[in-house]
Amino acid sequence: MIHIALRTLRFHKGGFIASFIALFFGAAIVIGCGGLFETGLRSAAPPGRLGAAPIVITGDQSHPGTHGETVFTERVHLDASLTAAIKAVPGVAEAVPDVSFDATVVQGGGPLKVTGHGWSSAALAPYRITDGSAPTGAGQVVLDARLAAKAGLSTGQETQLLVHGGAQKVKVSGIATGSGDANAVFLSDRTAAQATGRPDKLDNIGVLTAPGADRSQVVSDIKKAAEGRPVSVLTGDKRGWAENPSIITDGTKLVTLASVFGGLSAMVTVFVVSSTTGLSIQQRQREMALLRAIGTTPGQLRRLILGETLFIAVIATGLACYPGPTVGKWLLEAFARGDVVPDALAYRAGWIPMVTGVGAALLTALGAAFISARGAARTRPTEALAEASLQRKWVSAPRLVFALLFLGGGTALAIVTAHMSGPMAGSTATPAAMLWTAGFGLLGPGLAKVITAVLRWPLRAFTGLAGRLATLNAKARIGRMAGAVMPVMLATGLATALIYLQTTQSSGSQQAFSDNMRADLAVTSVSGGLPLSLVDTIQKQPGVAAASAQISSLGYLEPKTPPSQSEIDEGDFEPTEMPLQGVTSAGVTGTTAFRATTGSLDDLHGDTVALPASEAGGFKLGDTVPMRLGDGTQVSLKLVATVDARRGYETALLPASILAQHTDAGLVPQITVTAKPGTDPAQLEKNLSALADTHPGLSVLPRATVSAVHQSEDDTQAWMAYLVLGVVVAYATIALVNTQVLATTERRREFMLQRLIGATRRQVLRMMTVEAILVSVAGLVLGILVAVLTLVPLSLSVLGSPVPEGSPWIFATVVVAAFALTLVTTLLSAMIVLRNRPRGVVGIRE
Repeated sequence: MIHIALRTLRFHKGGFIASFIALFFGAAIVIGCGGLFETGLRSAAPPGRLGAAPIVITGDQSHPGTHGETVFTERVHLDASLTAAIKAVPGVAEAVPDVSFDATVVQGGGPLKVTGHGWSSAALAPYRITDGSAPTGAGQVVLDARLAAKAGLSTGQETQLLVHGGAQKVKVSGIATGSGDANAVFLSDRTAAQATGRPDKLDNIGVLTAPGADRSQVVSDIKKAAEGRPVSVLTGDKRGWAENPSIITDGTKLVTLASVFGGLSAMVTVFVVSSTTGLSIQQRQREMALLRAIGTTPGQLRRLILGETLFIAVIATGLACYPGPTVGKWLLEAFARGDVVPDALAYRAGWIPMVTGVGAALLTALGAAFISARGAARTRPTEALAEASLQRKWVSAPRLVFALLFLGGGTALAIVTAHMSGPMAGSTATPAAMLWTAGFGLLGPGLAKVITAVLRWPLRAFTGLAGRLATLNAKARIGRMAGAVMPVMLATGLATALIYLQTTQSSGSQQAFSDNMRADLAVTSVSGGLPLSLVDTIQKQPGVAAASAQISSLGYLEPKTPPSQSEIDEGDFEPTEMPLQGVTSAGVTGTTAFRATTGSLDDLHGDTVALPASEAGGFKLGDTVPMRLGDGTQVSLKLVATVDARRGYETALLPASILAQHTDAGLVPQITVTAKPGTDPAQLEKNLSALADTHPGLSVLPRATVSAVHQSEDDTQAWMAYLVLGVVVAYATIALVNTQVLATTERRREFMLQRLIGATRRQVLRMMTVEAILVSVAGLVLGILVAVLTLVPLSLSVLGSPVPEGSPWIFATVVVAAFALTLVTTLLSAMIVLRNRPRGVVGIRE
């Protein structure tokens, strides 16, 4: 039967090509997603600026009680005293301290954002002076050669450097070349330590080993020397973590993203391949019937179908191994360009993603072929031809059971989504869309039958004989129609649901931001932050009613009773993640919507905290709240107030003076200002802008601009989802075109018979136009149903309304595109088929 299977393939080129395309693209996307998943797990980041150090010591970003599952978002710093202890380890030739800080070079061409370091760490790249000399004291700076060329600076020239909320005149003492960041500047070690605002802290320690030293032994000895301190000893590609700690958190994000993307892609692949394979085999029912009638056994028929499918699948998935990694690399580069992941993250994928992608595609293809072959194989020979001429069965018991399970799962997730907090609702809404799609896909023939029955009379009334023929075809061949409808449902349902999911969540976030912000202006700086003392200065300006610092970070609420070691070892300990906002007590109520439900926000001074009322269970006013701040520092803060917050956007309030020193910048990124009644906003903006004379780089933004900046940040996150959606919908669109071409071209004999009995080309095309309309409408109805069942619970959770947020043009575009693609593809395929001579196709010699 395998030999026969291979020989029959050339007589079914349409089905062969359609199945090949579906498998090839599906496997390539799944392999690419698998590569992203492995890349996220490995989080490999080849070092740049620290590349000359074989061993790098940095702060441990993991929460000590969660086995690395929870990480801190701010850099965990090292004590400067650790350098001496590391240098004393046998085999260590040099322990080089390293610090980094954001700064801005102000030149004639405008401000240039740069990263500053101490000159000692230049040996870790290594950098070498090509012109001038190293910085030896305050007021001297060495520039990377690429930065010097960009800024138009040379040795001996002076420029202004904005750093740590202040400005200073510096002289370019030298130009250096190296493999580090192109926007690097180097100050003397002492000056750099002062510029960070943490003179007794380090970011990293680069270790240069002595010639002949056993590095593995050196690493072991270093760990012993640093025992009891929150440090990580890095080697190989993990050294890049020290340069950019966000690689650790974003690696986890990439794992989640790849899982969702891969799962969605795999689901689409299952539907596309199953639909294409099933449609191809359904169109060969007459051939299968004849084989059964001449004595072919059910097992032989199954082997025939499985052999054909396996041959196609092996070729398609084998070839997909070549573009698969390229797809993964392209997606990673796109995420890096969108600032979703650091560009230092290296694509690392081995054989596992390929095996997974190929295996998933092969199993899908063989599963679809087995299910399709099962019906033909079980048909009795005496009923075979009758079964081929008219498709009576549209559902089986297993198909119905699985459909009900998927629909039940979708219903359960919809209920969960409706009761979740807004920002988290998307995590269950996406899999709900997948389950709804799977359920409706399995019930496709039955649903298509119902929709056809509903549309039968309107189509016949408006299209006459063409509509009658089209509806009779659909009724007689409901399985074939369902195979054509499913890709339309898939493309429209996923596109509509996932696009509006993003627009709705973005709208919810923007609405929460707008509701909370009561300030008229915001003061920021191109230097990366403002000193906390500037809040008092602004508060004293004419026309200012309230001013407050705004510092955002992420911390953790620790349990009131410290966990036991056994709970930590068994992984039962999980701290509560809590967004943190550093504010000024005197101005917080005047610039935000935060209001105390118990206690008073005026008491936010010193080591205090105001918790959201929903998170304050177990604590009462005056209690000490154990927390870890963004850099892992343990603090015990006195609870002075509780505040109400919108569900999903709960935030703990801390004095800005406490939170600022535990962020990477150590500064205030934004100061919000509310004007007194009757004050001219333009005049107030002008007065505050005058503060730039004493605080270079300061800028004042109106409320509308601040909202626009926040919206652009949401758009960056949405862009990631749109990229993923674009790839999946593009594949679904390819499948739509692929399936319509297959469904039309395989009807060559039917069209030619119609031509022989007197039908004109125009009449056949009219019939196909009505069929395409019927397929489009059925697919759109089911796709819209998937979208509605997904989006209504999400909208209730995020917006408190069943209506999702987003432009109606999105829906119109999806509907028109799906309708046009189906119609154009069907008619073009039919026109190509009708170019053949009728007698030759049906076997009549002229």
